[in-house]
Amino acid sequence: MAGSANLNVMMKTARKAGRALVKDFGEVENLQVSTKGPGDFVSRADKAAEAMIKEDLLHARPSYGFLGEEGAEIEGEDPTRRWIVDPLDGTTNFLHGLPHWAVSIALEHKGQIVAGVVYDPVKDEMFYAEKGNGAWLNESRLRVSGRSRMHDCIFATGLPWAGRGDLPETFQQLARLLPVCAGVRRFGSAALDLAYVAAGRYDGYWERSLNSWDIAAGIIILREAGGMIEPMDAEGDILNDGALICANEPVFASFAKVIRAI
Repeated sequence: MAGSANLNVMMKTARKAGRALVKDFGEVENLQVSTKGPGDFVSRADKAAEAMIKEDLLHARPSYGFLGEEGAEIEGEDPTRRWIVDPLDGTTNFLHGLPHWAVSIALEHKGQIVAGVVYDPVKDEMFYAEKGNGAWLNESRLRVSGRSRMHDCIFATGLPWAGRGDLPETFQQLARLLPVCAGVRRFGSAALDLAYVAAGRYDGYWERSLNSWDIAAGIIILREAGGMIEPMDAEGDILNDGALICANEPVFASFAKVIRAI
């Protein structure tokens, strides 16, 4: 798909950062790692990737704002546009040598995500979308799955780690869902979870305690692929609350009913 100038900048930047991260991934045992909190690690590679992305995006669009995982937010001269970036979504996977992580870049305009890129450099899979122009994986159009029976569906989620208090609720959700579906997966990258629902690899996904940079790009990719996404709580806001539930349209209502225990 021929994208806009903004989308082309995003894709070029994601590929550049991805190439640098792959080099560090090949030497993961040598990375200097510091801890930010229980189960939440940051690496030298992570910080370097964000610095690279920030430099390239703000060079291309100096008036835009910038929100990233590793640094303070930058307010741009244009208050209506902002980059939202996770330079390495799936950091724990990366640091353990697991080849499932991604670069995530989104563009927000007037509070709405209008373009998103999720790039998996290990598999060379570029998921991307712009508002109104559909979602794509490399050169192929994306559509969510057409499965309509819960028993045929695979869902994805995140599992609480040390320091998070939502383990009992997660157990309850799994106890309700597992008997009525084909399986649940936990792969450790929210950006790729959303992209995989968009690609029909998963039929749905839910999670709490996410950050806006984890999910901003994936949200528009999912929506442009025909997926449904809502805040976990009816009165919530996905980007601000970091709690979401999404699926293809045929199973969304049934899936949401099980997860929310309505």
